[in-house]
Amino acid sequence: MDQDGHPALPPDSPLMTMTNSFLNDGMLLGLSMPGPRLPYRDPTYYINDGNSVLLVENTLFKVHRSVLTKDKSAFETMFQLSGETDSARSDSSMSAAQEGECDENPIRLHGDTADEFRALLWALYALPHELTLAMSSEADCTQLVNLVRITHKYQFRSIMNWALAALHHYYSRPGALDDIITTAAATSNHTTATGTVPTLTQTAPPTPGLSASHPPTLVQLTELAALCERADLLECAVTRWKRLVGEGRDLVLALTIGERFNLRPVMGLAYHALMLRGKAHWDAERALTRSQRVRLLAGYYALTKLWDALPGQPPPLTHGARCTSQQRCAKAFGALWRAVLETGTQVLPGLAREDVLGKIMLAESVMKAMVEREIPSQGFLDGMPHCRESALVATTMRMREIKESLADYFSDEF
Repeated sequence: MDQDGHPALPPDSPLMTMTNSFLNDGMLLGLSMPGPRLPYRDPTYYINDGNSVLLVENTLFKVHRSVLTKDKSAFETMFQLSGETDSARSDSSMSAAQEGECDENPIRLHGDTADEFRALLWALYALPHELTLAMSSEADCTQLVNLVRITHKYQFRSIMNWALAALHHYYSRPGALDDIITTAAATSNHTTATGTVPTLTQTAPPTPGLSASHPPTLVQLTELAALCERADLLECAVTRWKRLVGEGRDLVLALTIGERFNLRPVMGLAYHALMLRGKAHWDAERALTRSQRVRLLAGYYALTKLWDALPGQPPPLTHGARCTSQQRCAKAFGALWRAVLETGTQVLPGLAREDVLGKIMLAESVMKAMVEREIPSQGFLDGMPHCRESALVATTMRMREIKESLADYFSDEF
């Protein structure tokens, strides 16, 4: 019997066993669940004589307010507004600590990572030899990317431009981008025949800040250069994307990034490479959107029509000063142009009909070999003795024109 006079349950009864089980599970669960993490002071940038305490993620920083207001940054306005708010509060409560004066009431920065804010403080407090190192091949590119992100957000213009210049110096070195991974997902198993399935969408926000153990990816470098409108750094990234497409790697990701940032050379090459793999491959590629599939079909038909018309449309020829008969020369060039295109398809009969880029590049090589007399011209150059080099220039310009405008053929605007 218990204290209330009810019969007591035996210890081995089902109800007691179930109750004890629930209690034990609950106790274990309570013991295993970690409590809230307490903020900790940054070992480097919690400066004892600083006058402003800031909380970023779970890290407390104590720095000098005058340092954060350099370069006409957004912190200058932030501190002014904070001071006005604290002044109004002090009228009603003189004992309350103002925001940023102590660890218990820090200024909270939302949307930033501790690594990003640490990179900013590094730039603001760095010694000359540390800044010099950042412009060398030993630079910490992860730190520089974090620095660009946060200086762009808080409008440290001169520091941002310096960090972007350091990144360009680092990545413009020969081979600097050879080992860069395309996206953080590239190390996982979620891959397709065309490379990593893109994790970004057209409206996706910028990827979060980087930790020291994760170097910047090609996607992050591209979006950073596009966000800051840094043409030289963006060109480095575009060159790497083109090389990946040329190797048949990460085609869908390159296409997605090209469309997101309007990188038309990357878009055109990626669409062209995917088109040549055929419709069966498009249907099997789950990462492709419906709009992208439509544009692939549009490009297939547009390039097929272009190839049918191309032999009868020789590019404009600039005649040399010694050319005695421009009419005869233009006629000879028209015949040469048609012959060169036909010769290319005979050399590599396996080229697909819609592979206009491959065919025109091959035609340029054949034209170059004829002009430089590496192969016989079969009399086609006899009618234009003083415009041989001009014929090669015209062919090269037409090839570049098609290559640079390739994205225009993959349009869903009919």
